[in-house]
Amino acid sequence: MSNLTRRDFIKLTSAAALAMAVPSEVFAAKKTKADLVVYGKIFTSENNQIVEAFAVKDGKYVYVGDKAGTQAFVENGKTEIIDYTGKGLVMPGCGNGHAHYMMGYALSTVGTTVEMDDTPQKFMTEILPAAVKKARANGSTTVFGQGWNLTSFQSHIPTRQELDAVCSDIPVYFLDDECHKALTNTAMLVKAGIMKPDGTVLKSEIRGGVIEIGDDGTPTGFLSEQAQTYVRQFIDHENLYSLEMALSNLADIEHQLLSEGYTMYHEGWGNYFVNTNYYQAARRLDKAGKLHFVLGLPYEIESWMDVDEALAEAVDVKKFASTRVMPRWIKLLVDGTPESGTGLIEPLYPDGHQGIANWTEEEVTDITRKANASGLTMHIHAMGNAAVNRVVNAYVNGGKDEMRNAIVHLHGVFPEDYKRIAENNIYVVAGMLWHHSDDKTQEELLKTLPEGMGDKGYPMKSFFDNGINVSSHSDYPALSGSFDDPFGILEIAVTGVNYLEDGKPWWTDELINREQALNALTIAVAKQMFLENERGSIKPGKYADFLLVTKDVLTCPEKEIHEAKPAATYFEGKKVFSM
Repeated sequence: MSNLTRRDFIKLTSAAALAMAVPSEVFAAKKTKADLVVYGKIFTSENNQIVEAFAVKDGKYVYVGDKAGTQAFVENGKTEIIDYTGKGLVMPGCGNGHAHYMMGYALSTVGTTVEMDDTPQKFMTEILPAAVKKARANGSTTVFGQGWNLTSFQSHIPTRQELDAVCSDIPVYFLDDECHKALTNTAMLVKAGIMKPDGTVLKSEIRGGVIEIGDDGTPTGFLSEQAQTYVRQFIDHENLYSLEMALSNLADIEHQLLSEGYTMYHEGWGNYFVNTNYYQAARRLDKAGKLHFVLGLPYEIESWMDVDEALAEAVDVKKFASTRVMPRWIKLLVDGTPESGTGLIEPLYPDGHQGIANWTEEEVTDITRKANASGLTMHIHAMGNAAVNRVVNAYVNGGKDEMRNAIVHLHGVFPEDYKRIAENNIYVVAGMLWHHSDDKTQEELLKTLPEGMGDKGYPMKSFFDNGINVSSHSDYPALSGSFDDPFGILEIAVTGVNYLEDGKPWWTDELINREQALNALTIAVAKQMFLENERGSIKPGKYADFLLVTKDVLTCPEKEIHEAKPAATYFEGKKVFSM
């Protein structure tokens, strides 16, 4: 700069200011021709801006603006032109900030799904026998399933002895719909070292969990929270979920994601099957050019594990990173769920208990400090308000703001914690779809939670009001009966109603508007995943991940939003799904 006069410098800076005032992509118009140009009503997720057109070259946006401005990018006979004017909405590809597709698709491959309204009788007489038959036919060493609902099973929770009557020689393990409780038979408990075949109890306590003991002094087979994760580690995981299965499931997961409009996805539990097969499969597909979404992978650490050993393993799986595979998070569960009575809450539950705390605040602080120092970001399940407060304290005292440590779910938040979350760059990954339920379930929940916590449990608007980065998750398949696709979620976020149910909205003063919901589904997930400079909005220089949506979800009647679907999904400028 020493060779520039003051006047030359002023001219240069003035030109730079003008370039910022006018879309900078205009100045690139003479330099390149586009592979693709799109016209229509385009929601960019950049300050809720609506534009008319964009141009794509080599998988990235090179122009975003009005229709006239694209003409310099069009090369007759070579540039593909899509005119989506009047057909719906064009918008960025969506993100799912926390879900369990791996588990969902593994169930369809190697396990059995129980529906939310299935009864204990149906489970015992139809579902479990079919699951055993399937396991034997596949040569499986575990009868594995998921989906039973505690409310539907309240009349009678099957015991291990009853499961033994159907299958006694193969371990049986059935998760509930929330993935926080499990039903097991004697063989499973024996293999896990909980008891001997003769009923002798070897282990009656697991930190952060409950092994239910029956009137006879032996385990009933019902496990909750960390007790079920402890027992699950003794499943023959390599047999149950091999690398080949992971590869096959990832292909199916990709199809579902792209068909629903997701191009970014944060898996809730990358090491669920206690091996690295899912990490390896993702890397292999990406290296082969067959992964058409960005995948975030956490490594979950349980409260019964040796923390330093587990942290070392979490650091080690970073070796599976590739262009679109990001194994850079640590997952913890600090508590359970308020609906099941295991969320850590204040005031206490009506019966006087507080819930389950899997970790102390000091432990979470120490893990956060060590993880952030190793380049790993925290991704913590905390649902009760006391659990959320514990995690906020840990992040403030042990975390680095730039690491974007996240809290997932958040059923309750103390008012003073909103400001602390915002000030310390703590990210919130929340279920915008949890403002609904049928009247019966609402009535039951209101009986089990302290006054004011049941009818106003999941905040959403408050996050936006406090300037917090809040991204959307579906938690699939952990919340049976809820939508998984972005537009079903969007409708519930705005209305508080699931059109399939006969129920009134919950927490209506925490509902948000459409633009807020769309931002939580797009740019906010990109920020959560450290991708905002590459994806999450329609902006020059970013990858062209976008959707052609069948409805204008910004203006259509609220009760029709869920009808919207991606007519096409584009990833890095290429069509990867179409109806």
